[in-house]
Amino acid sequence: MTQPTAAVRDRVRTLRSEDLPAYCYDLTALRNHAGRIRASLPGRVELYYAAKANPEPEILAALRPYVHGYEVSSGGELTHVRKAVPGLPLAFGGPGKTPAEISTALSAGVERFHVESPHELHLLAALAERHAPGRRVAVLPRFNLPGPGDALDGSALAMGGRPAPFGLDPAQADHTVRLLTDGTYPHLELRGVHAHLASGLDAPAQLAVADSVVAWATALAARHRVPLPEVVVGGGMAVDYTAPDSRFDWAAYGAGLARIVAGHPELTLRIEPGRALTAYCGWYVTEVLDVKHSHGEEFAVVRGGTHHLRTPATKGHDQPCTVLRTDTPWPHPWPRPAARGDRVTLTGQLCTPKDLLARNVPAPGLRAGDRVAFGLAGAYAWNISHHDFLMHPRPGFHFLGAPEGG
Repeated sequence: MTQPTAAVRDRVRTLRSEDLPAYCYDLTALRNHAGRIRASLPGRVELYYAAKANPEPEILAALRPYVHGYEVSSGGELTHVRKAVPGLPLAFGGPGKTPAEISTALSAGVERFHVESPHELHLLAALAERHAPGRRVAVLPRFNLPGPGDALDGSALAMGGRPAPFGLDPAQADHTVRLLTDGTYPHLELRGVHAHLASGLDAPAQLAVADSVVAWATALAARHRVPLPEVVVGGGMAVDYTAPDSRFDWAAYGAGLARIVAGHPELTLRIEPGRALTAYCGWYVTEVLDVKHSHGEEFAVVRGGTHHLRTPATKGHDQPCTVLRTDTPWPHPWPRPAARGDRVTLTGQLCTPKDLLARNVPAPGLRAGDRVAFGLAGAYAWNISHHDFLMHPRPGFHFLGAPEGG
């Protein structure tokens, strides 16, 4: 949603100017959302959270009752997540794993490895003998599969179905399966297949992808007469920043996945959403410092900017936002800067024209001292931003609805 929750509004009222900008996360809203998602999924469909979307320990802990595990994509994420939420399974993915990262994961007992290349498979096998003696390491090769029909045409970010650095080429599938089943690598176990083809897909497109991946994986298993008990169909459920009150249709998606698993009683499916789980629970709250008129347009400069909230610059959109009027007295003898028209472009404090948070926002009468809450800031926001550019202060962080009172 665009509008801040009541808990966020209440917290914003208590914050002083010098406390801003601040990230406010409504953990109660997050739990409610995650609970609805989990309830929509049928049996034999596992939900893993892609920690890269937002790895704050409080976020990870709030999701713990609703997920089967976490997907991590680096040695740093692995160590961080294992410490924040010990005891739940981890799946280690991502291209370019280093020997040190793989060794750390093996020593930590990571439950599943998503292997991205023949070199990575050979490296994992060599290290498994040393760092995981006495157990077989579960491997799910990731394949860069072709997309089904035109299902990927509306994706926000395609990572499969075309030349890409992600996953193994499908032409390498038979050789990969043989390496994992003919005794070449006795310390490795072929557990299943992984595919993540695109992000930003709606429920019908996601189901088409899942159908296609499962059909390809089961055909591969049948060709080699080997079991493939797990198939990962990725994440990438759409979050629409242009229509922030719309949501991915989890009920329809869950019903479609139920149909798929019903046709494959030996199979467990796994999905790995990130943004679609946490985006809606976060707001980046800041204060208008100045309102300026330039060549017929109006600009509001706010505390902070894209060095805190890089999402709109990265994705090329306008971040959804809500203006929160304040009655704070103006402390200066000169007039308070205020918008003359109905629409204002919101910018940050950086010395670059790319520091745009939202353009042409309907905000008649916006004044210096008013506050703005940017919604859908619970994923790929602070953690992907270039924090130290110009060395402005870092934002505050508020976790509302935490068990200990936030």
